[in-house]
Amino acid sequence: MAILKFRVYLEEDESVYRDIVIRHTQSFQDLHETILKSFEFDNKHKATFFRSNDHWQRGREISLEKYDQEYKVAPLIMNETTIGSEIRDPNQKFIYQYDFNKNWGFLVELINVSKEENPKIIYPSAIRSEGIGPSQYGTKGLLGAKFVDIEEKYDLTQGAEGFSEEGDGEDSGIESDTTEEGGEAAETSGEEEI
Repeated sequence: MAILKFRVYLEEDESVYRDIVIRHTQSFQDLHETILKSFEFDNKHKATFFRSNDHWQRGREISLEKYDQEYKVAPLIMNETTIGSEIRDPNQKFIYQYDFNKNWGFLVELINVSKEENPKIIYPSAIRSEGIGPSQYGTKGLLGAKFVDIEEKYDLTQGAEGFSEEGDGEDSGIESDTTEEGGEAAETSGEEEI
């Protein structure tokens, strides 16, 4: 049984990608679900694959379902189409589109074919993750929820103990030549200033 390894790039940023391994007998529906899971997206929207070439041109469509739109050629359906049936060359490419309103685009490229299964892997599976994926619904910080925990634990919103705001002069630890109540200058050392 052939194991196919695909690299799935975020269309806008090729430094953000996931490597996914899948059996050639598994369906495009399996690949679709694994891509969404690897990028932490939900499974609530329309999706489609397009068979592609080296120039990333869209070819035959492999859709989650037949949508209410005009097709030049009727699409293949994901859960009825095996991955292996659509591999035409050793560097086969697909374009994957998810959520037609937000228009998430992914470039899917076959990067390896192996005859041996790894008994430790449940197929299909994401085996490598590079870069921070986009947030499906809005912004996602680099640290996310972890930073909120740190902020609460150390209360980073307040000034640290022993430090003051610039210019407030409290506990600065620096002696000054200001005058005391009697109007005389305070002596800072045993020697006189010249």
